Amino acid sequence: MAASEGPAGLDGLVTEARRSDGDYAGRSTLELVELMNSEDASVPAAVGAVADGLAAAIDAIVERVAAGGRLVYAGAGSSGRIAALDAEECEATFSTAPGQVVALVAGSEAASSAEREAAEDDDGAGRRAVEALGVSAADAVVGVSASGRTPYVVGALQAAVEAGTLTVALTAARDSQLGALADLAVLVGPEVVSGSTRLKTGTAQKLVLNTISTVTMIRLGKTFGDLMVDVRASNEKLAARARRVVREAAGVSDEQAQEALAAAGGSAKVAVVALLADLDPDAARARLNRAGGDIQAALGR
Repeated sequence: MAASEGPAGLDGLVTEARRSDGDYAGRSTLELVELMNSEDASVPAAVGAVADGLAAAIDAIVERVAAGGRLVYAGAGSSGRIAALDAEECEATFSTAPGQVVALVAGSEAASSAEREAAEDDDGAGRRAVEALGVSAADAVVGVSASGRTPYVVGALQAAVEAGTLTVALTAARDSQLGALADLAVLVGPEVVSGSTRLKTGTAQKLVLNTISTVTMIRLGKTFGDLMVDVRASNEKLAARARRVVREAAGVSDEQAQEALAAAGGSAKVAVVALLADLDPDAARARLNRAGGDIQAALGR
């Protein structure tokens, strides 16, 4: 990494800027809560400002995932943890195959927080993580970095670009290494606590990643209307949710939904297709497989 991008290079970034009204000692707790709330309220508008770019990125991601590619996040610190949460939730919510949505996080194997923080500065580690995953032109890589100059993320995206991969850079600063590549620069301004990008910036990243993964899964046919029809019923709460989804999607009783789920081996998607298309579970599953798992296509909608 060039010397100009070292610690001193942080000074000019909006993510490190200070507010003009940052004397908090004399404020009441209520005033501080209201300040935090008013600042947080500005985030959705900042995300909305990149809606066109976000939609274009999602369409490109869907194209690759539908063809068997992967959605890969690369991040460090709070950004990496937010990305890891989003990737993990996809398996339970949408029954994505293990490894279909992946988060590469700097220092994820480190034993201490200090080691994890230090791992952010290793651009070679980001590059190696992408290479070890075998990322190719079939995949999509989303680099998440508040400052846009985190070495681990820069290294990961550079390796992805060299592999011919679709890359998306999500930052909160245009004037940065990733800013030059950034498809999605969500500008939220100075944080309430200067440089604490787990605040507004982190919230913006969570909103964007929620949108990327959720809209991608909708486009892939993993929902039925607004119902989580591809939910993986791995615990009591999710089993109850799957039963409710089948009941509401197919317009049947709770008992009929439970029977259909049992016959479908617990798959809400198979149960819904079986009920709505008047098929046995094996035929419903075969139809879904022919449709690439897209429930809308399987039902001819």
